[in-house]
Amino acid sequence: MSRILTMARAGREALDWEMERRPEIVCLGEDVFKMGGIFGTMDGFGAKYGPERVISTPISETGFIGMAAGAAMAGMHPVVDLAYIDFIGVCYNVLLNCASKTHYMSGGAVKVPMTLLIGTGGGYNNAAQHSQCLHATVAHIPGVKVVYPSNAYDAKGMLHTALRDDNFVIYLTHKGTAGVGWMGPPIPTTLAEVPEEPYTVPFGRVKVYREGTDVTVTGLGMSVHEALKAAAELEKEGISVEVVDLRSLVPLDREGIMESVAKTGRLVVTDEDYLSYGVSGEVIATVAERDPGVFKKPPVRVTMPDIPIPFSRPLEQAVLPLAGRIADAVRRLMS
Repeated sequence: MSRILTMARAGREALDWEMERRPEIVCLGEDVFKMGGIFGTMDGFGAKYGPERVISTPISETGFIGMAAGAAMAGMHPVVDLAYIDFIGVCYNVLLNCASKTHYMSGGAVKVPMTLLIGTGGGYNNAAQHSQCLHATVAHIPGVKVVYPSNAYDAKGMLHTALRDDNFVIYLTHKGTAGVGWMGPPIPTTLAEVPEEPYTVPFGRVKVYREGTDVTVTGLGMSVHEALKAAAELEKEGISVEVVDLRSLVPLDREGIMESVAKTGRLVVTDEDYLSYGVSGEVIATVAERDPGVFKKPPVRVTMPDIPIPFSRPLEQAVLPLAGRIADAVRRLMS
């Protein structure tokens, strides 16, 4: 049986199902015992599983993520709520040199089955230190799997997949797509029919959200939904846009990207992470290295500029890769 769920509720369902059956799974993070984490993914888990399996930590990311990495190496599967990706700087050494490298450096003898839940993104005036995406930063680390679902069906299935993986997985959620009350009403395109029974969604495969013939627009998280808005507006102008959700950064479905661009011949890459040295350039390079002849026109990027994200709402809205900027980029390619 399926129900319409938000991403937050769908993720909670996956984690609850796995915790009921696998005592090695423990939850850690700030305020997870009483509040269930920033997105409610662990809502009610404190009462259900007790303080030994749902551990509210001090405000010390280095401490509790380091503890989680050690616990994973000892045979547990910690699920850690980091809340904001902006805080990875505090615990970057654990991510860069411990959790990501130990499996490789031990010749496969020591596994690190650890899932890190992180919120990303702007759009709600939380300024430069609480509004970044930074998914390219974590995807750049060898030894980490990085996934970024944008709808409820994928949120549940990809979390089941992450929790069954023996490797370190970073599971990202854009704050605006989660469907939690403090962010306002859920975005309709993030909602989905979600089966009650468990299921997995494999990493490393794009999702074609909307078929099109004129232009491919790739995105992640909130950018997918802004691209869908742009596509609906452009359809009125006779422009057919194919919207491709990358879903998974590591592994990245390069063949899926190539297949779409080979069909349309035009590419707009939208990404809420920064312009330079990021996913947008990687997507374009993926096509250019395989067959640059598929491009009818040079590809276009619609991303965050390389600046701190403004607190001012008008300024923030001006720099975010919203539907209007995406639509203008498509029109330029079609002119």
